[in-house]
Amino acid sequence: MAVVLRTEGLVKRFGGLLAINNVNFELKEGEIKGLIGPNGAGKTTFYNLVTGVYKPDAGRVLFLDEDITGMAPHEICRKGLVRTYQVTSIFPKLSVFENVRLAAQVGFGGGVSPFKDASSFKEVTERVEQILEIVGLTELRDSLAGEISQGDQRLLEVAIALGSNPKVLLLDEPTAGLSAKETGHLVDKIRELFERGVIRNIVLVEHDIEVVTGLAHTICVLNYGEVIKDGPTEEVCNDPRVQEVYLVGGGTNAGG
Repeated sequence: MAVVLRTEGLVKRFGGLLAINNVNFELKEGEIKGLIGPNGAGKTTFYNLVTGVYKPDAGRVLFLDEDITGMAPHEICRKGLVRTYQVTSIFPKLSVFENVRLAAQVGFGGGVSPFKDASSFKEVTERVEQILEIVGLTELRDSLAGEISQGDQRLLEVAIALGSNPKVLLLDEPTAGLSAKETGHLVDKIRELFERGVIRNIVLVEHDIEVVTGLAHTICVLNYGEVIKDGPTEEVCNDPRVQEVYLVGGGTNAGG
């Protein structure tokens, strides 16, 4: 399978702290890959490097064989590498439909102004309606985003990301703050999106190890900014070092 996202020798320092140390990472086409590790392992820093929020001190980021190292976040997003955030990031005073419409306008090369009437843009409107149907938010299309449940807000974030027509989707703690029922529903939706071919390349940072093992084909484990294991899910979970560092030492919380 082709590699759609790769990092080579990625390094990031913050003063005397070596946050990411020589990280080599690959996401293959048609794969859900988990990225786990204890608190402070470097997962969020890694996402910030890949998406252009931080510039690496060494190493490269390659997306669809193009070197995107040092590009601005909006440029990387337009190329199809899109992320969600651990803290819910929506426009609470806009409707569910309007939130997704803004992303879809970007996906179709339009502007991002909330005051720009896109109702006449047939392709944009059809795309938004399709996404809302896929994630199960059609009935809430006219509701204010800030007034829907936390679980539905998480689904809305996924819908917003899909509106940008991603080729690779980076999910950052998508079940954070959700109940067990909401978590199960979101996991089912992510699996459905993948199986239906809506998005076929996903990286998943998640604190709930059961969510990761239930979705991911492969897992990369970070500890103190270094990769300690990368491989098929079952193999990684059975690795003694992973169990010592993460599953036992870190409990079930992989945040940070």
